[in-house]
Amino acid sequence: MPGSRTVHEQIIMKYWYAVRTKSRCEAFAEVNLQRLGVEVFLPMLKEYKQTPVAHCKSVTPLFPGYLFVRCAMPAQYRAVSYATGVKNVVSFGAGPSIVDDSIIDSIKGQVVSGVVEIAHERLVPGKAVRIHEGSLCGLDAVFEKNLSGSNRVVLLLKAISYQARLILEPWRVSNM
Repeated sequence: MPGSRTVHEQIIMKYWYAVRTKSRCEAFAEVNLQRLGVEVFLPMLKEYKQTPVAHCKSVTPLFPGYLFVRCAMPAQYRAVSYATGVKNVVSFGAGPSIVDDSIIDSIKGQVVSGVVEIAHERLVPGKAVRIHEGSLCGLDAVFEKNLSGSNRVVLLLKAISYQARLILEPWRVSNM
């Protein structure tokens, strides 16, 4: 019969699926799934973390405990589900839930040099901000400017009838 295909001739459709990994095993699961020939997307996020000594950059999974795979289900379901480091394939109802290509494309569109870059809030000169970290936490100020060549901002702080100029890291303040 023209136009009909046997099961072996059918085009295998691959879709994106979310996979839950074992705790802190995202990269381990990624490697094991790739060894099985499965396309894997593990979006990473560059974060700034405060340590007692300094403010450090670290790269962590954008979705801790999850990654995305592109494969043909149900044919590869067992291989994906039982890969080392994998807890399960995210499912709602009868089977694995398909993640729309546009969602994956949107995340991939934000990847710069292998990591998702999330821009800090835009601070506007003259606008009120609130300090949300450090010894001045909770105080309100006015954003004055970014300092060139450093990752610091200048704020005008008003306290009672005293006005002071502060220099802080931008992640310590947010728009009000």
